[in-house]
Amino acid sequence: MGTLSNISGKEAVKAFGRAGWSAVGQVGSHLVMTKAGSRANLSVPQHKELSVGTLRSLIRAAGLTVDEFLDLL
Repeated sequence: MGTLSNISGKEAVKAFGRAGWSAVGQVGSHLVMTKAGSRANLSVPQHKELSVGTLRSLIRAAGLTVDEFLDLL
C-alpha cells in the first residue's frame, strides 16, 4: 500500500477526473465532483496539502482503493 502524503487538492481533482469524476461547481474552497451512475458527491478541499484522513475518506467515497488512486496520480 502506498502513502498518501503531500497531495494537494488540485492533484486530487486531476486524479478523480481520470477516474471519471467531473467538477460541477465550487462552494467556497471546496470543489464538488459527481460521476454518472454514482450516488455520492465528492467535496474536495482546494488546499495546498490535504490531510490523510480527508483524502482517505474521499477515496473511499469514490469507490477506489488507495493503490488505485495512487496509480491515477
